[in-house]
Amino acid sequence: MRRDGGITHTLARHMEGASHMAEGYTRARAGNIGVCVGTSGPAGTDMITGLYSASADSIPILCITGQAPVARLHKEDFQAVDIASIARPLTKMAMTVLEPAQVPGAFQQAFHLMRSGRPGPVLIDLPFDVQMAEIDFDPDTYQPLPVYKPAATRAQIEKALDMLAQAKRPIIVAGGGIINADAADLLTEFAELTGIPVVPTLMGWGALPDDHRLMAGMAGLQTAHRYGNATLLASDFVLGIGNRWANRHTGGLATYTAGRTFVHVDIEPTQIGRVFAPDYGIVSDAGAALKLFVEVTRERESAGWLTDRTAWAQECRQRRATMQRRTHFDNVPVKPQRVYEEMNRAFGPETRYVSTIGLSQIAAAQFLHVYRPRHWINAGQAGPLGWTTPAALGVCVADPDTPVVALSGDYDFQFMIEELAVGAQFNLPYIHVLVNNAYLGLIRQSQRGFDMDYCVQLSFDNVNAPEVGGYGVDHVKVAEGLGCKALRVTEPSEIGPALEEAKKLMAEYRVPVVVEVILERVTNVSMGTELDNVVEFEDLAERREDAPTAVVALLD
Repeated sequence: MRRDGGITHTLARHMEGASHMAEGYTRARAGNIGVCVGTSGPAGTDMITGLYSASADSIPILCITGQAPVARLHKEDFQAVDIASIARPLTKMAMTVLEPAQVPGAFQQAFHLMRSGRPGPVLIDLPFDVQMAEIDFDPDTYQPLPVYKPAATRAQIEKALDMLAQAKRPIIVAGGGIINADAADLLTEFAELTGIPVVPTLMGWGALPDDHRLMAGMAGLQTAHRYGNATLLASDFVLGIGNRWANRHTGGLATYTAGRTFVHVDIEPTQIGRVFAPDYGIVSDAGAALKLFVEVTRERESAGWLTDRTAWAQECRQRRATMQRRTHFDNVPVKPQRVYEEMNRAFGPETRYVSTIGLSQIAAAQFLHVYRPRHWINAGQAGPLGWTTPAALGVCVADPDTPVVALSGDYDFQFMIEELAVGAQFNLPYIHVLVNNAYLGLIRQSQRGFDMDYCVQLSFDNVNAPEVGGYGVDHVKVAEGLGCKALRVTEPSEIGPALEEAKKLMAEYRVPVVVEVILERVTNVSMGTELDNVVEFEDLAERREDAPTAVVALLD
């Protein structure tokens, strides 16, 4: 490789971090596959969380590990572990290659499996003697194995459209499978042809721009909009494409399904009926299905068979203009809602957001705006703490020309904080917004139901940093010690100027820039147990001034 080139290597500080970087790299651009390489033993076991995250969200990454020589695998050699057996439940393939001549075929099969059907990760384990062997291989005649994607038939699409034609208030639930299939343009075309409002899942956010007239908002128990839940509950037909009916989206199934007909399109056969039985299921890649949906719908449009959905779409848009949450608070310490309001002002539609889990991510989904596919990159099902920083760095490597903004709570930020040094070393600039309440906020909020506040506080008096006022870790000093720039904000009026200063520092120094906002210790973010029973803990928006950065201006 030294002689021939072809690989650009970014050295992580932790093998779990490397696996999350690989996922961020994959998710930033269609067709990418991130690769992470580690030594034997603990490197592979460190990668397991990354494999779990990638598997859970259908993301192809390739993990390559070293291994003890074949002859020593059964002798408990130094750093020898059966990583293939450990990784197998979380991968589409996990194998230890025992014969050097099998290496080309192993990699050929790996890339075939990662891209075929429901995408996912692969681990290849290479014993030292296998790595060192010389084999005959002709790269000029090598051909990759063809990728397999199940595709809907025309008859299936026609039946689904016939069922759709009977509905009065249909919606499309757009899942992450549309993003994976790079089919957002087809979704937009289909929605515009039919006039049907779209409810994206968290993994599908950005498939339809937030400012599109048919964007109806997200639904769910946490990462949802008031108007999105209201629209889903008002619907009588749901066409799910590339989604998995996750429980944080559906809530109680009796409430979610009552009075509605469901058609489910998904690339993975076992997803059809996994959560509840749809009225009709289609096993298909989202892109292949949407291509046919568009084709057949255009034919029906030419024949004058399409139903006019204008009134229904306008009803949904009216909900967007009236059912909003308040973001404008002047409180000190800062309320988190104000942070997202200022982020909406500071960052344009070209921004990629990266986040993983916690109240910070839930509130981001409720208040931020996303306008393009792959511009909301989120660890959905696994949600490992610490994912945000390395994933953001992987996104920066994949697309250095697009602004990247990461979002973390203080606990997520501390998990893999060492990876900031990777951004400094390799000049991977991005802005990391850190909302700090010195709490495990999501767990603390969940404990309310038990009338407890137990083992969730991260606050302490830092003897080296009394200026942080009992909030514990001095994130500014840590970030600076790792070669990055950092700013701390304590008042809402300072947030906007700090974000603008961060842009300048990022451009000048070409390193990650952390903007820490000191929040009030306790904030309860809107959530509930049913779509019709989401608890709102703050006053709702009543005037435009209450939600000044909402995409659709509030009707006073």
